[in-house]
Amino acid sequence: MAHAHKAALWVLTTVAVLAFAASAMAASPPGGTAAPAGAQAGGSEFGVPPRPLEVTRPVVGQLVVPRTAPAGRPPRVSLRIDEAGVGTVAAVVTVTDLVTRTRVLVVSLGWVRTGRTTVVKWPRGAVLKAGSYRVSLNAHDHRSGTLLRRAHASGLANLTVLAPVALPPKPILPPAPTPTATEEGVPSPAQTAASGAVFPVAGPHSYGGPESRFGAPRSGHVHQGQDILTAEGTPIVAPMAGTILSTSYQAGGAGYYAVEHTATFDFMFAHCQAGSLAVATGQSVSAGQLLCHAGQTGDATTPHLHFEMWVGGWHASAASHPIDPLPYLEAWDHPGG
Repeated sequence: MAHAHKAALWVLTTVAVLAFAASAMAASPPGGTAAPAGAQAGGSEFGVPPRPLEVTRPVVGQLVVPRTAPAGRPPRVSLRIDEAGVGTVAAVVTVTDLVTRTRVLVVSLGWVRTGRTTVVKWPRGAVLKAGSYRVSLNAHDHRSGTLLRRAHASGLANLTVLAPVALPPKPILPPAPTPTATEEGVPSPAQTAASGAVFPVAGPHSYGGPESRFGAPRSGHVHQGQDILTAEGTPIVAPMAGTILSTSYQAGGAGYYAVEHTATFDFMFAHCQAGSLAVATGQSVSAGQLLCHAGQTGDATTPHLHFEMWVGGWHASAASHPIDPLPYLEAWDHPGG
């Protein structure tokens, strides 16, 4: 009886297993088992392309080039290159003539730090002639990634080099006559001193050597005044009451200057310090009034006042002429002496 019971139990178990297997086979798609829907660790899902790695490239953070520069030594050019996660990049600056399309300067900066401003060191003796140029920046990183040029930071800049401005030649004047103080209608030094004339340099001074005198030879003309050497910034004052005829600037000659008209003479005060002119054309001035400060503007190598005295007006007519100011200056320098 027990044997029959065990046999029946075995049959039931076998039937159940076969029924489960048949059910599983019916639920499976033909040809095999289904691939897992989710991505598996250690690989990518079949049919989905791998995501590309992000590649960085150097970019122009800054390129500073002046629009214009004088001919000669190349101007100051500075730059900055940026690249995330990269410490240094190799940089080259090239200057190309836009007319001939030739490279006139190529400067290798070597490996420069990213994120920092670098100033281009031009080769010794490098010069740029007048013309139009293109300044270009190139760079690459350690992975050979080249410079990425963007619309707002292309690494390209135009430079116009200007020819030097030539100063006009000094006018060649005929030798000035040297009339004496006894000329009719011209007061003597003593008379002007007695009338209250003031020495034009209000500070320590000297009259220099022979080259400072009236009539001393110059290139193409003679000296038409007396140079009074003094310190930069010393006040220059009007010797007599009068009216300012002119205030102007002559780059290759008088520098900043003023001209005063009085009842007897016209005075010219040259080489004033830049920005120191204290009077304007048409202004009335009194004796001793500040006109400017002594300087060395124009054709001058040391601070001094170039002082001229004119009879008949300053370049007013063919009869106008300068006279030697030294006797008058000495009389005003030591009144009553």
